[in-house]
Amino acid sequence: MSPVSVIEKTRRPAQQRQLSDYTELSRRIKAAGLLERRHGWYLFRCLMLLGGFGVAFTLLFTLGHTWWQLLVAALFGVLITQAAFLSHDGAHRQVFASGVRNEWFARVVGNLFGGLSYGWWMRKHSKHHANPNTIGKDEDIGTGAIVFDVADVAGRTGIVGWITARQGWLFFPMLTLEGLNLHASAVKTVFGRAEVKHRFLEGVLVGIRLIGFPVLVLWALGPGMGLAFMAVQLVVFGLYMGGSFAPSHKGMPMIQKDMSVDFLRRQVLTSRNILGGRPMMWVMGGLNYQVEHHLFPSMPSVNLHRARPIVRAYCAENDILYTEATLFESYGIVIAFLNRVGMGYADPFDCPFASQYRA
Repeated sequence: MSPVSVIEKTRRPAQQRQLSDYTELSRRIKAAGLLERRHGWYLFRCLMLLGGFGVAFTLLFTLGHTWWQLLVAALFGVLITQAAFLSHDGAHRQVFASGVRNEWFARVVGNLFGGLSYGWWMRKHSKHHANPNTIGKDEDIGTGAIVFDVADVAGRTGIVGWITARQGWLFFPMLTLEGLNLHASAVKTVFGRAEVKHRFLEGVLVGIRLIGFPVLVLWALGPGMGLAFMAVQLVVFGLYMGGSFAPSHKGMPMIQKDMSVDFLRRQVLTSRNILGGRPMMWVMGGLNYQVEHHLFPSMPSVNLHRARPIVRAYCAENDILYTEATLFESYGIVIAFLNRVGMGYADPFDCPFASQYRA
């Protein structure tokens, strides 16, 4: 009997219990008060971010024509990524009780400071949260420059095939272009045919960020150093964004499009937490607690570390695999996984959900 058949046979008797599993976990989380808003925390983050941008712009205009400006460019890359993290929290309704206020917060911060389209982000990221690591449904594992589904490897030949066969090793070098890719997606969304709420405003905010900021840099530093400054800023932004989002899902179990998995197991089994505690939370904007974030996306990111022991214990009670790794361990897993896929590895008996449902 194939692993998928085992899943289908063993899943049905447990279906009723699984439906109530998340309800019980949610009750425990609510009883701990972890879904309550943390306005003071987000005010502090906003003030820190604005202060950081203030320091960065001051250095840009006062240091003069020196190669130390490239460190300022790296600082801008970090700050822009932190702005994207803050916009991400607003998009998940973590900041305010009002959905409208969260939407406007995320739109202004994401478009104006991050150069990202809120409309594009919501459409793409909502699909990811609904179906993480699900082939054909999660655009984060859709085939593009990187291949995540071994079924898409065969048709890639020539230089593309050569890159695919080595995509694990090339993953981080390719992330240096992720900043450009994210900005291009924003422009394509805002000025394309896709339906976007408040398209004009998004266009204005993105325009200020993607045109106004480079103009200021070129005016302050001149064409040569200005272009080098923008290149460093884009590389740092791409590496930081990709290096923060990739380790939490890449290399975790993939779900076939037609496979039915209950919400609790779908979110936990496809997510990986990154160890490192509160310092790592600052570095990754709370994305290091990916399991808890996927189970409770509207939970303020500062509360996720308090939810972790509750979720971890509950998973142990219900024999659900709860995965954690250090940041560099997770990078190693991602690289190895991408290399396996790129080489066309496929084991018909390798079904990551079989053991969960067999148990």
